[in-house]
Amino acid sequence: MSESNPATQPVTQRPTSQKLPDFKQSIKLKYVKLGYHYLITHGMYLFLSPIIVLISAQLSTFSLQDLYNLWEHLRFNLISVILCSTLLAFLATLYFVTRPRPAYLVDFSCYKPEDARKCTRKIFMERSGLTGTFTEENLKFQRKILERSGLGENTYFPEAVLRIPPNPCMAEARKEAETVMFGALDELLAKTNVKPKDIGILIVNCSLFNPTPSLSAMVINHYKLRGNIVSYNLGGMGCSAGLISIDLAKQLLQVHPNSYAVVLSMENITLNWYFGNERSMLVSNCLFRMGGAAILLSNRRGDKRRSKYQLLHAVRTHKGSDDKCFTCVTQHEDSDGKIGVSLSKDLMAVAGDALKANITTLGPLVLPMSEQLLFFATLVGRKLFKMKLKPYIPDFKLAFDHFCIHAGGRAVLDELEKNLQLSDWHMEPSRMTLHRFGNTSSSSLWYELAYTEAKGRIKRGDRLWQIAFGSGFKCNSVVWRAMRTLNPAKEKNPWMDEIHLFPVDVPKVSAL
Repeated sequence: MSESNPATQPVTQRPTSQKLPDFKQSIKLKYVKLGYHYLITHGMYLFLSPIIVLISAQLSTFSLQDLYNLWEHLRFNLISVILCSTLLAFLATLYFVTRPRPAYLVDFSCYKPEDARKCTRKIFMERSGLTGTFTEENLKFQRKILERSGLGENTYFPEAVLRIPPNPCMAEARKEAETVMFGALDELLAKTNVKPKDIGILIVNCSLFNPTPSLSAMVINHYKLRGNIVSYNLGGMGCSAGLISIDLAKQLLQVHPNSYAVVLSMENITLNWYFGNERSMLVSNCLFRMGGAAILLSNRRGDKRRSKYQLLHAVRTHKGSDDKCFTCVTQHEDSDGKIGVSLSKDLMAVAGDALKANITTLGPLVLPMSEQLLFFATLVGRKLFKMKLKPYIPDFKLAFDHFCIHAGGRAVLDELEKNLQLSDWHMEPSRMTLHRFGNTSSSSLWYELAYTEAKGRIKRGDRLWQIAFGSGFKCNSVVWRAMRTLNPAKEKNPWMDEIHLFPVDVPKVSAL
């Protein structure tokens, strides 16, 4: 549980003097080059496209007499006919071989627990006190975290955690996993009219609960999915595992034609509630809540018209080769033998560095040419010619219409808003998701997108940026383009029956 949030949680709980580093003031050239490397991954496709356009333009100027003369010339020149035919066949083959298959997001669903699972902040503190394991000082510490967390009064906990006394066991953990996964997937299948037997790819991600048989096997068994399904179960990859799953699905859809891929993103709280008194491990108790999401992807061209989004880019940054990054979020036993996830004091610096690397790589793929030229000219002047120029900060609002930033904690959202120069409107989906549902780990990005849809903000052609952090240490981004304008009246998501109540004002400190 905590492993997926660590990348963002500590920000909320560390002293306010610890800010996210101003990652745009120091840009490494290698990440810019990596971005351009991604840009030309399909270089042959980019190379052939203008050639085909030029040939087509030239042929369009030919008259009927010109075409007749060309045909007469080729009729009596066997070598020319063979060469031209071979060239055309070669170019056509290259085009179709190198052309990437589209990855469409047909629809998605977010699980909304029943009202019996709601947990106010007062109930949270009461249950924490009744466990009898926390010292008075640490109960006050948790209260302080809650008051500054940005969480509201309607978040959800699994039954085993709310019970008096708590009942964290394997059976209850399986029950929570099944409730979330099956609840989200049932709704997704109903919305898309896709039959379980049509699913060819299944990817489930959950960081800290990895039973045997696996979670993916539980889904296959429950829905009686076909025997040749390509299934994966990702564990220990943190809050950004949802975007890793999307990238994996994208890669699989490139080699499995005419396929549906389902991604299930969730975290399990039941077995990962920390009952010790090490403060660095108590943060996750206060921020993580119950939730999950199911996403349906397709590479069928027939699904283009009914799909909501097309996947444009997936950029993954992993800093695990650095020991400081690797150890900044670690699951281990405390001095009393109780398992939790500890957060290093270097976490904020590590998160800032990972974010800097990710957006620097992403920039060449998404920024308008005007922004790229200004950014690149400034970078060359500073790095190569040692000119004393003020770093140029690209405006990502020119590249994206909507932002879904992982709702891991209030302070990290504050810092990202400042560093990326975003408005309250851009940050609203993330802040309202944190307030209404808490940190639901890798699924939080989908609650944020559901909020944006419920508000009627998605228009055809809009570009959306999802970004999340994860232990290890990782920072991952995914970019989508809206295929159509979405009518909120026709949407079914967890916000629809209460969207008129949002946004709400969330004070810096909300006393209990």
